[in-house]
Amino acid sequence: MSTTLQIDFVSDVACPWCAVGLGALEQALAQLDGEVQATLQFQPFELNPTMGPGGQDMTEHLTEKYGSTPEQQAQIRETIRQRGAEVGFTFKPEGRGRIWNTFDAHRLLHWAGLQGAEQQRALKKELLAAYHGRAENVSDPDVLARCCAAVGLDEDQAHAILASEDYALEVRQAEQLWQGSGIRSVPAVVINRQYLISGGQPAAVFEDALRKIAAGPAAA
Repeated sequence: MSTTLQIDFVSDVACPWCAVGLGALEQALAQLDGEVQATLQFQPFELNPTMGPGGQDMTEHLTEKYGSTPEQQAQIRETIRQRGAEVGFTFKPEGRGRIWNTFDAHRLLHWAGLQGAEQQRALKKELLAAYHGRAENVSDPDVLARCCAAVGLDEDQAHAILASEDYALEVRQAEQLWQGSGIRSVPAVVINRQYLISGGQPAAVFEDALRKIAAGPAAA
């Protein structure tokens, strides 16, 4: 008899490690099939909530934010590319080029979640592929609506949502909830609203942690 876990995946479309972490989590869940079941919900977190509509050059942004050099950034990008390959995610080798605002992407993810967990997961993966795999501008309404259409969501309704303020309040409230719970970096994988697994961990780490949590408090 399998144990069902509630998993909240707190993340941002702009975060490359979130793509790695999601792929690894999915691999772990596949390994645990029959032993552990999971309901997976994606929660919003913005790494750059004040990013303007024009975005910012990636190298410039990382230098300003972290003080890293272009050489260091290239090395980190290669590490992330390799980790992505391990979990079946293909990063654009030369990187994204620019950082974009992701608030509208989070609004659409909230809407997708109202349609169902699988629709939300499909859109999350498509948005990550658009941003990190194809270096597309995920603040562009046309790009966002195409991502929705690609996973079977209504493209016209996506455009209508983006032209309105729909789900803006819900996303802001969810962001405040998770930040108020102490989430400061992503991905943050929260199990049963009790246990936190931080970062883009390897699949084996997720598998071990989920098995222990499913076994009960003593094991966890």
